[in-house]
Formats: sequence, structure tokens, C-alpha cells
Amino acid sequence: MERPIIGVIPLWDEEKDSIWMLPGYMQGLEEASAVPMILHLTDSETVLKQTISLFDGFLFTGGQDVNPKLYGQDKNEHCGEICDMRDKMETYIFREAVLNQNKPSLGICRGIQFLNVMLGGSLHQDIPTELPSTIIHSQNSPYDVPAHDVKIIPGTPLHKLAGKEHLEVNSSHHQGINRIAKELEIMAVAGDGLVEAVYMPTHPHVWAVQWHPEYSLKDEMSKKIFSNFVKSIE
Repeated sequence: MERPIIGVIPLWDEEKDSIWMLPGYMQGLEEASAVPMILHLTDSETVLKQTISLFDGFLFTGGQDVNPKLYGQDKNEHCGEICDMRDKMETYIFREAVLNQNKPSLGICRGIQFLNVMLGGSLHQDIPTELPSTIIHSQNSPYDVPAHDVKIIPGTPLHKLAGKEHLEVNSSHHQGINRIAKELEIMAVAGDGLVEAVYMPTHPHVWAVQWHPEYSLKDEMSKKIFSNFVKSIE
């Protein structure tokens, strides 16, 4: 049986004018019996339309902040670097591949934020200034060490996958979900109430987590998240 092919959204380095990739994303998918491939960064709908036809699912990776204009706000002084090309590319892929063609997707960090915005939700542009908390949401290296606990909502798909109601996770982000999109259901929250995992009940498989399983592939739950995504395609 052929392995499903997963399109992985590229990371963008503004200073080097170059795309790049964290190996954990690729390794996590490969170990879950998928064939991961890094996508070309483009906003050409002609290119993207053909690109979508080549893949069975898509991984929406971490990276720059989502442009606040996509959720009806002006960029404030605490919002970080944005990449308009990537916003346009992901918007097309999400609407065409995920919503129109029902292709499975997994979002990580920026991925959960972008998913929420695409479905009509909003973000905290900067958690430290908008949602002060004792929870460590942006930890220092090493990134495979848990930073805080999340409560998993009973009865959700994540609860069924994890088999427990609490999970220790790593954390490296300064933005997060503010207003949750109506089409999403929350699967996990941090101690300060910040949304940590969501899914789209009306779709075959749209999941997203705020933490970073790609940094902690030795962890059984991280493996399960990648494996569950890949199995949803088979």
C-alpha cells in the first residue's frame, strides 16, 4: 500500500530571503508512514491548484504571525513579523483543499491560529500584553521539555486519542486564539484558559494544536498526533 503524500507548508526566513524547514515536521510524518514534501512558497493560484491535486493532506506549520487584517484588526506594536505571501498561499490551500475538497489537515502553533482565523475567529496579537498569565507560553530552549499542563476536554477526539484528561506540553508562541470560530470545537485549554487544541466536527479530519509535537517526537502523545493525522487519510 502506498503511503499518503503530505504537503508541508514551508517556513520563511525574511533575513535570508529563503524558505526552510524544521526536520521534526518531516520526521514525525515519515515515522507515521507518510511521505512528507515541502511546498514551494507562492501565491500563484495556477501553481497552487495543481499543487493541491498532488497531495492527500496538508500540514500547516509554525512561523510568522498571521496578518491581523485577516481577522479585521490593525497590526499593533506587539504583533510580530508577518509574511503576506504565506498568508495568501495558506488561504488558498485551506479554502480549496481542506474546505472544498475535504482533504485532511493538521495545524501546529501558527497552524491552529491560522485555522481559527480562516473560519472566522480572532487572535490575541500578543499574549503577554493582552492575556497576562503565570503560564509559560513562550519557553526557552530546550523545546522538547514540557512547559505547562493542558486540560483535555472529555469526549473530544483528543481525549479519546490520549486516554486522559491532562497533558504536559511544550510551548513556544506569543499569539493565540481569542474568539473561537463557530465551526471549531475546543479539545484542550491551558490553565489560564488559552485554547490549546481544536478540531472541526463537520470535516473528516481538521485538527490543530498550539504546542509543538515536532520538537518532542520521543513522546508517545506526539507520535499519536502525527499518526492519527496520517491514518485519517487511509
